[in-house]
Amino acid sequence: MRVAVAGLALESVSFLPVETGREGFERLAARGPDLVARLRGTASVGGGFLEVLEDAGAEVVPLVYADCSAAGPASDAAVDAYRDEIASGLTAQAGRLDGVLLYLHGAMTTPTRAAPDLEILAAARAAVGPRVPLMVALDLHGNLPLAMAEHATALFGFHYSPHTDMAQTGARAARCLVRTLQGEIAPRLSLAKAPVTLPSICTATGLAPLRDIVAAGFALERDHAAVLDVSVFCGFAYADVPDLGFTVAVVTDAKAADGKGADADSGLGGRLARDLAVRVWEARRGLLAAAPVRDLAGGARDALALAATASRPVVLLEHADRMGDSTWGLRELLCQGARRAIVPYLCDPLAAAAAASAGQGARVRVAVGGRSSERAGGPVTLEGTVRFAGPKAYTGTGPMRRGRPIDLGTTALVDTGGVLVSIISNPVAAIDLDPFIQFGLRPEDFGVILLRSKTHFRAVYEAVAEAIVIIDTPDWGPADLTTLPYRNVPPGVFPVTAL
Repeated sequence: MRVAVAGLALESVSFLPVETGREGFERLAARGPDLVARLRGTASVGGGFLEVLEDAGAEVVPLVYADCSAAGPASDAAVDAYRDEIASGLTAQAGRLDGVLLYLHGAMTTPTRAAPDLEILAAARAAVGPRVPLMVALDLHGNLPLAMAEHATALFGFHYSPHTDMAQTGARAARCLVRTLQGEIAPRLSLAKAPVTLPSICTATGLAPLRDIVAAGFALERDHAAVLDVSVFCGFAYADVPDLGFTVAVVTDAKAADGKGADADSGLGGRLARDLAVRVWEARRGLLAAAPVRDLAGGARDALALAATASRPVVLLEHADRMGDSTWGLRELLCQGARRAIVPYLCDPLAAAAAASAGQGARVRVAVGGRSSERAGGPVTLEGTVRFAGPKAYTGTGPMRRGRPIDLGTTALVDTGGVLVSIISNPVAAIDLDPFIQFGLRPEDFGVILLRSKTHFRAVYEAVAEAIVIIDTPDWGPADLTTLPYRNVPPGVFPVTAL
């Protein structure tokens, strides 16, 4: 088996004014043999692809793989370049490929295009023709056009948020491809939409009722011999696109019943997908209420009060931050005279360079953060001592970043006496314990940990924290989606254009 592997992933906040250009993707891109070396054994979709392919003795044809996480829209030029690179790489292998494994996010946008992931998928299909199996792994937060089913042999989404199953999702897609090539199965894909979108904090799959909807998908796999896989995509509310909202993907096996191209019920996949989508719609109000939020001042006050007597740190979650530089929570902690507080991974290369240049042990006065947009809170002035200064890179240890290279760029830890702030140059979210481990710190030495995350922090911090207090701020990821200036969402999408 000769199988091409490629990936291009970005979760785009349409409303952010800063585009993600090709240089942003290239910082994390890998090609050819380097792709295999960098992804093998990692907790990534690509790592899952490779594990299954190599176990099956397949020959891997590595093209390009760039996972840019979450940021503003991709530039049109960047999408064009990577789409063409993937398509030309597949075309160059025409007639010599048995299958394709592709990783896309599903919520990438550009300033002029609502569905570049679909464009990339369509280009890949055109390059290999209609007969080559093409399996796609996607993020749980993808806003998927139904037209994806015209090009993909099968789709596989992360089951969980936090995304602790990225490698497992890649492995699911790869196993389906291997079994298809070995003649064991004949996958068929069915998609159904549910016109519901949620703020990201409400897409934590450990929270009911979403937890129960995901479990219902697993039950379909157990209860129907012809069902190979079920994915529930929650969508991404901060992408202003016509396909905003949930999607259910059901992959069935046409060989499961009679081996002649039809499963026991030729409409089984579509019927199950629609039924689960209806369940999402019926649960919409409960889904939206799953993660209550507090106002900024009240939430910070409660977190500090809890921390005064707690035996473990309290997490204060500034969930609306989208670029890793929001300063609303930091400013409030300083105003309320916080002690034993830490703000990990505030992204501001200018401030990081200024503090680092002063050197470890120096007293500095530096304006930090809030520069990405008018909603990010504006810079906050920190006065304190530099506890660490210099470049920082390491191999990730957390459940979502195990084995992956992490480069913070020039980094400075500034201690105000009450609040310790780690200022970094490259956008990396603090979703595991590496912000402590890599600097010789311990979370239990702090009373309040201010995180700027949505759900991924839960994989580690639910066990670490005494309590989680979620605060709402005016940044571009608010809990109240009706405050966002949507222009492209059709009527009928709850809660944006439907009650």
